Amino acid sequence: MSIKDALKKFEQKSQEKAAEATHIKLWFQDPPIERLDAALKQCVNCERLSLSTNNIERISNLQGLDKLKILSLARNCLKKVEGLDAVASTLEELWLSYNNIERLQPITVCPKLKVVCLGNNNITSLAEVEKLAALGELEEVVLKNNPFMDGMSEQEYRFAVIKAIPQLKKLDGRPIEPDEKEQALA
Repeated sequence: MSIKDALKKFEQKSQEKAAEATHIKLWFQDPPIERLDAALKQCVNCERLSLSTNNIERISNLQGLDKLKILSLARNCLKKVEGLDAVASTLEELWLSYNNIERLQPITVCPKLKVVCLGNNNITSLAEVEKLAALGELEEVVLKNNPFMDGMSEQEYRFAVIKAIPQLKKLDGRPIEPDEKEQALA
């Protein structure tokens, strides 16, 4: 399904114009959305764009979404974190769990990110996780079920991530307690 067709369905169901909507839900389309196309540019007031559970392989065509704060692309076919430049100055939450992502480097173009969900991907190296430390406002991250944590106990995993991203307040939905942080950073 194209974005244009998905937006038509959204407008019919929600009785809201895509150009006026602040939360646009295009998740679990049938047939699934396969690519982000230029039709997204009409979503000028969108603050929260939900595109989870489709077959999207690439992040693109986000130009014009100047108010976007939350982008959900969980349960798609993404292999890379790319194409975020157009929303880098506004994006606060990025939901990318259940994809095939291995590398995180381009994510650092989004300095306002507070929440990043990357659980159930293919991140094989703690060095990739360390790149998230460059996001100074990052408070919460989900990283469970990535290959980099294979062979680690729960405590070893938490300490490694806390050490890699010391500004975190929450990991995998669980608050980081002061004593846990102290032990991890010791």
